[in-house]
Amino acid sequence: MSSPVSFESTRRRLTTAQAETVGKLTAAAIEVLREDGYDALTVRSVAKRAGVAPATAYTYFSSKGHVVAELFWRRLAESIVEPDPATPRVDRVSVVLRAVSLAVEDDSHLARAVTASLLGSDPDVEHLRLRIGLLIRQRISDALVGDSGEPVNEAELEALEMLYSGALVRAGMGYESYSAIADRLVAAAKLLLENR
Repeated sequence: MSSPVSFESTRRRLTTAQAETVGKLTAAAIEVLREDGYDALTVRSVAKRAGVAPATAYTYFSSKGHVVAELFWRRLAESIVEPDPATPRVDRVSVVLRAVSLAVEDDSHLARAVTASLLGSDPDVEHLRLRIGLLIRQRISDALVGDSGEPVNEAELEALEMLYSGALVRAGMGYESYSAIADRLVAAAKLLLENR
């Protein structure tokens, strides 16, 4: 069974057949990244691995950065669950931030590729970067809704966005592991939220 995310694309909504093709391409991209690394990844190498014509692959992806950004967006969209309203607010925020931090922790090749790709200027990557930011913002905002339903404090939301983006850059640059960053990010979020 496919998730709703598998029918979305940077460029258009996908039919079932198109979603299957994009699924083949993204699965092949992971294999190429793991075996050959980001520098060897091209849309053509992904197409070849997927058994798809290069022209077809280019209808979905404009660049290797676009392929990697799509992989990351899909992984986040499927792994960052909506916060459980029954848990305390700080715990809801912690769960979201930990999920964001650990989305690529299990795959160092993808983690390095995501860092390089998301900093690119490809318009399709820029579109996905915005989509990724909006998804994370929405999940954090949902987690911040007060236990009694009071509105989200925008200053808190922006501070948490700054925390996670800085933390992910640190992890992406190799200063700390994603696991260590997740722990530090959650600690910083708790400090921020409990001392307001």
